[in-house]
Order: sequence, then structure tokens, then C-alpha cells
Amino acid sequence: MYEGIGLISEKHAVVLDIGTAYTKVGYAGELTPRSILASATVDGVLLHDLANSDQLYNALVAFIHKLYFKCLLVNPKDRRVVIIESILGSTVFKETLARVLFRHYEVSSVLFAPSHLLPLFTLGIKTALVLDVGHREATLIPVYEGVPILKSWQAQPLAGAALQDSVRVDLLNRGIMCFGDQPESDSSQPISHSPEVLKPEVIEDILVRCCMVTNINRGRELQKEMQDDGSSSSLSTLLKNAAPTVKYPVGGDCVLLVDGVTREGAAEILWRMDADGISIATMILEALKSSPIDCRKELANSLLLVGGITMMPGFKSRLNQELQSLLSLPKYDDIKINQFKLHMPPSKPNLTTWLGGAIFGATDVVVTRSLTREQYLKDPCVPDWANLRFNSVYTEDRQG
Repeated sequence: MYEGIGLISEKHAVVLDIGTAYTKVGYAGELTPRSILASATVDGVLLHDLANSDQLYNALVAFIHKLYFKCLLVNPKDRRVVIIESILGSTVFKETLARVLFRHYEVSSVLFAPSHLLPLFTLGIKTALVLDVGHREATLIPVYEGVPILKSWQAQPLAGAALQDSVRVDLLNRGIMCFGDQPESDSSQPISHSPEVLKPEVIEDILVRCCMVTNINRGRELQKEMQDDGSSSSLSTLLKNAAPTVKYPVGGDCVLLVDGVTREGAAEILWRMDADGISIATMILEALKSSPIDCRKELANSLLLVGGITMMPGFKSRLNQELQSLLSLPKYDDIKINQFKLHMPPSKPNLTTWLGGAIFGATDVVVTRSLTREQYLKDPCVPDWANLRFNSVYTEDRQG
């Protein structure tokens, strides 16, 4: 009797979001992923950094095995798969992942879903300006009535990796490492004397636990100090008005002293304009400027932030301050936008995209629009929007 029920009912699909730094995996229809783990090989190399297709294939075989047999404890052949992919992601990675799933693990079907569309499912909306600030880069794509406006996309390397580099440089320049309970003891020394303590996981943890985004006035002071190469007089003034120094233990009686300038200034790289005048805030305005004029107001009233960096304390407030400051410039007079409105999704920003994939994978779409194993074995090519072969109106739509 139970076997018959199992045959009648469709098993929940596996929802897989392989990000640059972390992978989230779980089942469709659930509220949270079953597991979150690093997107890296056993040696600590990020999967997205593997350019060789053979190395990537072998790494993905071991990684997918870990997901199915250690995290989910299910047979890959019994479940459909929903892959959350970036529209601007690597084609080699996408095709290699499909080859691993279909040929090595023999899954029944795979559905590739765009990461900038899925967060909209969590809110039940069709139009939004989706800003994803992850580990390697910040990407922004306007979505109007369920259709991405690809000519208005923006992408910049202003994300977690850049912030971690900023924290590391600050700690090497000004950080103090002391032993025992007394910071002013004779055993204290600059961190630059022992840079090996600044492991990547330590830097990431300091960024998550200690750093914040300050207001626009304080941020301008910090940016000016950085441009002046941190003279002793200006630095001492900033330290007096800065956030309190935090003691970060790194094992035993060793403690790192993270000063307030490091805690506040790490995120300033997101708002400081580069040589082309681009920052996180200008990405939004440039995307609106290149969007159709009748879409701009609706997009500005539907701003959706996803990605782990957007969870930093003060990020949303600083973003609004930067946008209001930039709107006063003559460069953006033709946008005709006075305010922006942020959505509050029903989950943490770093899980919003996965939750949208879980909702999407629980619908009938996972059956009607998936790429089946039989289709792939006949024609080993994965449908992609950038491939004109799959964008012709005369071509049979295999993935919707």
C-alpha cells in the first residue's frame, strides 16, 4: 500500500543553489534549506575558480556526492533537480554541472531557474529591481512583469571578497595582537608581525561579526582619510569618534584588537566611486536610466535586496542616503525619481533566492519545463538564453 502511494505522489524536487562562496541545498516546498556548506573542493579551492572542465567535472562529482549522501540522504535517481543559476554565470560551469547530474548521477530531469527572478516568488510580485550582493560581485537586473531587462544589467566586483580584502589590509596596517587579558601588556605586537593568523575564515568571521555600514557623513570622513593615506593626526581624530574597539580571540590567549575605523571603514569600498564613477548606489541609478521610461517609477518603488552582504547592519539606511544624495546631481535629473521603496521578503536576504527556488520547484513547472535525461542524452546541450539556437521563435521551447 505504501509503495503505491509513493508511486502516485510526486517526490519533492531537490533545490540546489551553488553560490560562489556557499551552497544551499534542500527540498522544494520547504521554508529553509537542509544544509549550507562551502562551495569548495576538499583542498579549499572554490568550484567557480576551476577553469579546466575535467577538473571541474571531477570536483563536482565529489561535491554532488556529498550533497546527496551526507546532507540529503536520498537517491539522486528518485528526485527532480532545480538549479538556481545566475543569468550572467559561466556557461562552462552550467554545462559541466548538467553533465555530472545526467551522466554520473542519472537524475530524471533538471530545471535551470534564473536567480534574479526567483526572489520575486517569495513576495508574489512580477516587477522588481533585484540587487544581489554576494561574495564575488554585485549584480543588478531590473525585472518588469516577469521579464528581465537585460540591456540594463549592472555588475561590479563590489561584494564580500572586496570587503574581506579591505579588512585584511586594515588589520595588517593598524591591527594589534596581544596575549592575555591586558591589551597594553608588553606582549602585544602588530598583527603585521604574524600575518599567518589572518586566515580567510578568520577575516570572514571578523567581517560578519564586527563590521557595519556607517552613515553617509561618517563614511565621507573615512573615505577622505583613506585618500590621504591615513596621516597620524586625521587617524587619531577618527579613532576618537569611531565605534568601540572589539577583542577578537583567535585561539588560546591570543586576541586581535579590531579598531572602530576598521569596523566602520571596511564597507566604504561599496560606496566609494571608482574611476568610472560607479558604486553600489550608482549601479541602481544607471540601471533605471537605461530602462524604459514608463518602467522606472514602478521599479524604483520595488527594490529587492538579496545576498549576504546586504545583511550588514546599516546597509539599507546607507543605500537610501546615497541614492538621495546622488539624485540631486544634474547627471540623474532625467530619471524623474524622488524616492525608493524596499521590499521586506519573508526570509533572510542570503536565503531569499533559495526560498524562491523552493516555491518555484513545488509547482507544476518543474514537470513541464524541465530538461529530461532522455532529451539530454539525445542532444547533450543545455538550453541557454545566450544561445541563439534556443531563442528562435521557430525552435521548440524545451525549457519554457
